[in-house]
Amino acid sequence: MERKGLIIVLSGFSGAGKGTIMKHLLKKHPGEYHLSISATTRGKRQGEEEGREYFFKTREEFDAMIAAGELLEYATFNGNSYGTPRSYVEKLVNEGKDVLLEIEIQGALQVKKLYPEALLLFVTPPSANDLKERLVGRGTETADVIAQRLAISSQESQYMSGYDYLIINDQIEKSVEQVYAIISCEHFRTARNLDTIDMIQKDLKKFERR
Repeated sequence: MERKGLIIVLSGFSGAGKGTIMKHLLKKHPGEYHLSISATTRGKRQGEEEGREYFFKTREEFDAMIAAGELLEYATFNGNSYGTPRSYVEKLVNEGKDVLLEIEIQGALQVKKLYPEALLLFVTPPSANDLKERLVGRGTETADVIAQRLAISSQESQYMSGYDYLIINDQIEKSVEQVYAIISCEHFRTARNLDTIDMIQKDLKKFERR
């Protein structure tokens, strides 16, 4: 019996390393996972292709997708909207493929509401000081921006318990293997294999004594 794919959502604080974990996971286990491609209203940048980086939509097209319930989740940043096309993800999952979504907490909770069986992983450094050091270490943001990101992280931490697993990202290779192990084990959870259980139970009935 063919297994159904998983919807795997990876979220975390800014600077926690979720993007790095995702890249290492895809590189170390090629062909095992499929990255979800988002729809967006922002303009296409040089070198980008339709259906590779994003599905590029006009504002009218994006709003129509929302109204028709065609997005698993969506959010707006700096005037541009981003969302996960429902049909694209469902097609991959029904083909038995595991789909990775790297999205913010707001979007993750939207996905969980629509798909309670979705697997939600939250990435965090070992401590608040580690998080601050990583943000400072990037050298790409001002002190004010870093302070703002840390304040947002404090608010976001209130939603951590709504996730299925916590990934303490101390050593990247260890975190990647933890994510891989969690996804692998999830495929064998009894709640995800009810059809197989039913098939075995029915097959065993032939041995029952009359």
